[in-house]
Amino acid sequence: MFIDINCDLGESFGAYTLGNDEALMPFITSANIACGMHAGDPRIMHQTVQTCVRQGVAIGAHPGFADLSGFGRRTLGISPAEAYDLVLYQIGALYGFVKAAGARLHHVKPHGALYNQAAKDLALAEAIAQAVKDFDSQLFLYGLAGSALVEEAKRLGVRTCSEIFADRTYQPDGTLTPRTSPNALIHDPAQAVGQVMQFVREKENWAETVCIHGDGPQAVSFARALYTHFQEQGIQPQSPLS
Repeated sequence: MFIDINCDLGESFGAYTLGNDEALMPFITSANIACGMHAGDPRIMHQTVQTCVRQGVAIGAHPGFADLSGFGRRTLGISPAEAYDLVLYQIGALYGFVKAAGARLHHVKPHGALYNQAAKDLALAEAIAQAVKDFDSQLFLYGLAGSALVEEAKRLGVRTCSEIFADRTYQPDGTLTPRTSPNALIHDPAQAVGQVMQFVREKENWAETVCIHGDGPQAVSFARALYTHFQEQGIQPQSPLS
């Protein structure tokens, strides 16, 4: 059995460092790199791509709302046409660094509020999926398992990776608990591993990738625990088509 471990990286900005990207690299198989809108900047994007190439980690674009002060986690009104342009623009920005490094862009994963809105909004989901398809039909689109984003992408013939989260709790309808709720985040690595393994055991073939947020204070501990547990259970951490 194979499963991808993905992590949101490249979210530092200028003189401000967020997360511990280098320490996370040995325990992940794909990276979602911020594209300068919700976080990141050209230099950070360049450095993160180079690090992924050195470590053999699959590279993904992580487009989000143009909301640096809110870290892309605030709900914003956006039309499908605006979402299409926003996503296409950010994929192209990261791709410049990927191409310069002689590497391959592997996937796209929307960030934060854009991701959560697209999980429920069919028109928004379609626009994002279409942007990915129009940029490169060979890219994977990462989306919440069972979401509108995954379903619309499949309908358009876009390759998908259904995603579960190790460090977030869930609502009964399968959506993520809003970050404004006190129990939205998981802080115990053992609980995180237990939640992931419950998904893996009870919903076989439901999820192909597991996310760990790189900005979390325990991100490295979570990634190490999950990577180690997978190997102990005979599950090989591996990005799709790697």
